[in-house]
Amino acid sequence: MIYEENQPENTAYQPDNALEAIEEIPAEASSPLEGEKVLDVEPQSAQPATPPQSVATPATEGQQVALEALIMETEALKAQLEASNSQSEALKAQYARIVADFDNFRRRTQREKEEFEEQIKCNTITELLPVVDNFERARSHLNPQTDSAQTIHKSYQSVYKQLVDSLKRLGVSPMRPEGKEFDPNLHEAVMREPTNEYPEGTVIEELVRGYFLGDRVVRHSMVKVAAAAEPVITSEEIHPDSPES
Repeated sequence: MIYEENQPENTAYQPDNALEAIEEIPAEASSPLEGEKVLDVEPQSAQPATPPQSVATPATEGQQVALEALIMETEALKAQLEASNSQSEALKAQYARIVADFDNFRRRTQREKEEFEEQIKCNTITELLPVVDNFERARSHLNPQTDSAQTIHKSYQSVYKQLVDSLKRLGVSPMRPEGKEFDPNLHEAVMREPTNEYPEGTVIEELVRGYFLGDRVVRHSMVKVAAAAEPVITSEEIHPDSPES
């Protein structure tokens, strides 16, 4: 036999049949060699397979706790961000109000400053106007005859001209009310004269000159105003029934 030919020559005991040969194999020989795979040939029952139940391990529980902590931290950061945004919007609104208030304050202060300067200028000009009046009266009433008097007259008239030019540069202008309708906002009526030459309420003459500072009245003009003429009563109107002579 081939088995017998491949067996080494041995004078030891040879089993008579295959069953005895199997029984003689030592236990170590029946174990699989290192690196070899052993197939499990045991028959399995026909029971349906059940899915394995997930068993929470300590590592899985730690991850769940960490995830919940991360979610809570995210929610806290989100709430903090919303609070910061609300605070930022409130600060922006407050800043806008402060800017508007400061702008209004700056405009009001500038307006008050201009009005204060205008009032000071008006007060100063009002104090100087009587000097101008005196120069004008002197020019209209004085008539120098000699050369020395004429020299003196020209000297103070040059001072008068210099004063008038300074007032013009400041924005002062005189009123010209003659022939215009009386305006109580500009004029002050000190005399009324009945006349038929002018309509009633017309300024006939300016007695004391008035002045403007820009559009503002520095001094009202003192004027004479025309009044309605009184009707002339004749003797016939007094005695209408008297017999004719």
